Amino acid sequence: MKKLTIYFSLLLSLVTLWGCETDNTYPGGQLSPFMATYDIRNLYRGSDVTLTTQNMIGATQLTGVVVSDHSGGNMPEGLLLIQDRRRLSQLRGIAINIGADAANYVPGDSVVVTVDGAVLKRVNGMLQLTGVPATAVKKVASGVNIPLNLVRSSQLLADPERYESTFVVLVKGGFNPLPKPGDKLAGEKVMNDGFGEIILHTEADAEFAETQAPFNANYYSVVFNTLNDKDSLVPHLRVRTSEDIVVLGSEVVKTPVIITGFMSDLDGGDGNYEYVQMMATEDIDFAATPYAVVVTGNANASTPAGHPIQGWATGGKRTFKFSLYEGFAAKGTFFYVGGSGKKINGSKSTSIASSNWIRSFDYTVQGGDAFGNPTTGLFPNSGNASGVAVFADSAITVDSKPVDVLFVSTGGSLYTPGPPPRGYFITNTDWYDVKNPITLEDQPYFMSGSNTLALKYNGGQQYFNLMGGVYNVSLGKWTTARSQTALLLNRQSVITDIEGEGATQMVE
Repeated sequence: MKKLTIYFSLLLSLVTLWGCETDNTYPGGQLSPFMATYDIRNLYRGSDVTLTTQNMIGATQLTGVVVSDHSGGNMPEGLLLIQDRRRLSQLRGIAINIGADAANYVPGDSVVVTVDGAVLKRVNGMLQLTGVPATAVKKVASGVNIPLNLVRSSQLLADPERYESTFVVLVKGGFNPLPKPGDKLAGEKVMNDGFGEIILHTEADAEFAETQAPFNANYYSVVFNTLNDKDSLVPHLRVRTSEDIVVLGSEVVKTPVIITGFMSDLDGGDGNYEYVQMMATEDIDFAATPYAVVVTGNANASTPAGHPIQGWATGGKRTFKFSLYEGFAAKGTFFYVGGSGKKINGSKSTSIASSNWIRSFDYTVQGGDAFGNPTTGLFPNSGNASGVAVFADSAITVDSKPVDVLFVSTGGSLYTPGPPPRGYFITNTDWYDVKNPITLEDQPYFMSGSNTLALKYNGGQQYFNLMGGVYNVSLGKWTTARSQTALLLNRQSVITDIEGEGATQMVE
């Protein structure tokens, strides 16, 4: 016991001596002279901060790629805007006030900035580094690639601080209200990309200020913030030159029928009770202007197997067609296509036969109009893809293109680039684009290019797929993109449950 006590005392002494060591220098270790923009921004806590080697953990410099361009006359005078991903791969930007010399730098210049002694403050809502002389900025490279950062207006509005002073791309932006002939870009215009509304700011003396405001375009922009009367950040976008605006269209193309929901897995057997809900955005007399609705299922057992060589007209167990050749749907009203059971949630549920059924029959014993085998289920209950498309024509061929389309899941043989390419044609919607919105390359099929969005398969019975969104007829676009809600129904559910709160809205 005495020996153990002695050993313990010696060990304690060694630990104490070790803990009292005052020289913490690690031979060979060296602090970085650079601090990430992410960390510099985090030093600001609502009041001015003078940057020092102490609060920058030994750093004295900032490095990044220039995103500002003063040649177009739309950047605030004196501000050099740079961005980097040095910290956790998080993209962050910062404005540096260096006076007139800011105009000497162009996008793609890589710079090193000595910021020791600079003051970090908010000026007119923008976080800036002030007190930085022009001589503190050194260009070390030029022509550096700036990766495209596609963002939605909803992301900018939800977290304006995160995107401040960074270069972003907002796609399919349209003005609300719709520009009239002679309307110019100058001033502040409300822009909608289908996910929210954000301001596009153009200085009166910008070189593109007198340009006709386009109907639909991509905007390659820098994000700026201002403070509102509640001291909250409010983002707006500024393009730098006319080349930052890529026009996508010059006319309103309205969608006459939009898909607003569907019932694919009901209480009990699916046969003869599945249905698709749609809305007319104009008065439609189907006897005068026939339409078609095609449902596709791509389960492993579906035939013909492989890629859909005939597209939506493949038939067999892959696609099933309903021809809409009689009846009437008034503008802004829902109508239905599906089985003759006409129940909201299977054979033992509430009848919705009094709703506007444009086409219905027992698809378990009757094949589709022109193609599609009789089936116990229009939509597969699996992880493989299913989809529904609406066509402004009753005759569907391999070349037919829908006016609206939605897909569930992405499994199965859906698309091949060929040659020749084969798959299911899509159209321009809130979910899909026939041309890549950034590269402008053709991508006319589901699962080609960026067309990989799909609804979630709910994986259980009695869920109505409610597609809530806002379609603006005057603008010819979704001002609020459709979002999927898995609405759980029961046998007592009624039609107002799927046509009421949360359902698609049409506005003028």
